[in-house]
Amino acid sequence: MRLSFALFATVLSVGSAFASNVLELTPDNFDEHVGKGKPALVEFFAPWCGHCKNLAPVYEQLADAFAHAKDKVVIAKVDADGVGKPLGQKYGVTGFPTLKWFDADGGEPEKYEGGRDLEALANFVTTKSGVKSSIKPPPPPAYQILDIHTFDEVALNPEKDVIVAFTAPWCGHCKRLKPIYEEVAKDFSSESNCVVANVDADAKNNKPLAEKYGIGSLPTIKFFPKGNKDEPIDYDGARTEEAFVEFLNEKCGTRRTVGGLLDDSVGRLEQLDKLASKFYEETAATRQELLKEATELAATLGDAAKHYLRVMEKVVNGSEEYLEKESNRLATILQKRTLSPGKLDEIKIKANILGAFRPVPKTESTEEAEVKHEEL
Repeated sequence: MRLSFALFATVLSVGSAFASNVLELTPDNFDEHVGKGKPALVEFFAPWCGHCKNLAPVYEQLADAFAHAKDKVVIAKVDADGVGKPLGQKYGVTGFPTLKWFDADGGEPEKYEGGRDLEALANFVTTKSGVKSSIKPPPPPAYQILDIHTFDEVALNPEKDVIVAFTAPWCGHCKRLKPIYEEVAKDFSSESNCVVANVDADAKNNKPLAEKYGIGSLPTIKFFPKGNKDEPIDYDGARTEEAFVEFLNEKCGTRRTVGGLLDDSVGRLEQLDKLASKFYEETAATRQELLKEATELAATLGDAAKHYLRVMEKVVNGSEEYLEKESNRLATILQKRTLSPGKLDEIKIKANILGAFRPVPKTESTEEAEVKHEEL
């Protein structure tokens, strides 16, 4: 049994090796594949090199992404510290890994200086060869991407507050900011007048924007308030979701929390909150009186008061367990967050109003007063 398993593992290992789409080149076959009518990206590596080992799985993915176009572009590697050492010397390889791009006609190779992540490598191959990879493009970001043509229409819109991150694809700090900024954009996706946007300040066509707003270091984040577009505010707070949410709530007049839900105060009406708290603790007869009082008060408060009345009517009409059951139901919906942002806002407001139907906590001063009263 052990022998069979070992044999299976060996076969699997050998099969995996043969399954690689990375073409292995040596001095004997290099000229057969490079410069013979199709371009090639060649990695010169050394088996002992740590950076090469880190790149290896990414490079395999890159080759897989262009496996459908082997007749149009080559993804290859050379052991430049082993059998391929003469090739490394020929092409001036002094460090590992070194990646070079060879055009279809065998001209002087170009050294690859970009990032070593799959996206950067695939974009490079596509740009140079015109061949698209099989990698599915990522979903569009939640934040708006602006450029020289769309910037004024959005960022300078007098009816909108807009925060803009000026970034560059190669910038390490920008890369770390990206997932945080994405979450912030999601948090404010329901706020049409509080816009989260991004500009590639390193793109050639956007250079005038970078110069106009004095973008020196990256990322630079500026807030364009609806009341004064001539003087954007520099954002110098922490680059955390919590800090961005706090900043935008203050500047946009919104009430969002980390995660995008409305805060617990939205939808609450102080006058009806007082009645709701009393309603929770009173007998059935008194609740009828409080419902009547709330109905009269609601007539002066408009649509915002309707859900208070609905809750009271449910309880008065015999649904004593309504408050607890409905609170639990809404809490479950908010936790799952499978509804649209707009619908979640409606649910959160209902949950907030249900929260008013609780006894008002006694303050320390009130409790002390009661103790003193009992002592007297």
